[in-house]
Amino acid sequence: MEKLSLKLSMAIFVSLSLCLISCEKDDPLPEVDQEVITDLTLRFSEVNDSGEVVAGSGFEVVASDAEGISLGNSPEIDAIEGLEAGKKYLLEISLYNGIAGEDVTVEVAEDDTEHQFYFLGSTLVGETAFLSYEYNDEDINAQPVGLKGYLTVGSPAITTGTFRVVLRHDLDKAFEGANNPNFESFEQAGGETDLDVTFQVNINE
Repeated sequence: MEKLSLKLSMAIFVSLSLCLISCEKDDPLPEVDQEVITDLTLRFSEVNDSGEVVAGSGFEVVASDAEGISLGNSPEIDAIEGLEAGKKYLLEISLYNGIAGEDVTVEVAEDDTEHQFYFLGSTLVGETAFLSYEYNDEDINAQPVGLKGYLTVGSPAITTGTFRVVLRHDLDKAFEGANNPNFESFEQAGGETDLDVTFQVNINE
């Protein structure tokens, strides 16, 4: 009887062990819900008092990392050096995934209800801020996106600072304060960060 009980116990133990091993193998790997972006391009174009783009005034700055800007260890980030005090610029953002050969700008535009950019850093937030940003695009719910917007340069006493670009995905755009492009507490609106890049700014006086 004791031998039978021992064999039964061993059989149950082996069955449970095999079941646990099988379950571990079948468990899916966690997915990272994040856009892969290898290249971020900011295009600045001066606009006149009528809101028209001044011909030949456009310039671009780029942040890039072949592994993904938010995933790699050594992104290359240009400095923003073409802005002039007292002027207004149209800011257009382009995103690219060089790993998959995909234009992420199109994806963000198509899923605009799930995406939103925030613009932070010392040039936009705080006592030394001398830039102001306003959205110039919106999703089907009349909530901002940030692929296009206007940047106005003041007359700063300090002509250098940081310009931080954050792209959030799957946030609650109806959250109080979330429609503010300089919303420092953007994480409170939920969602995930697809991109977080800080540029150095040097203003031409």
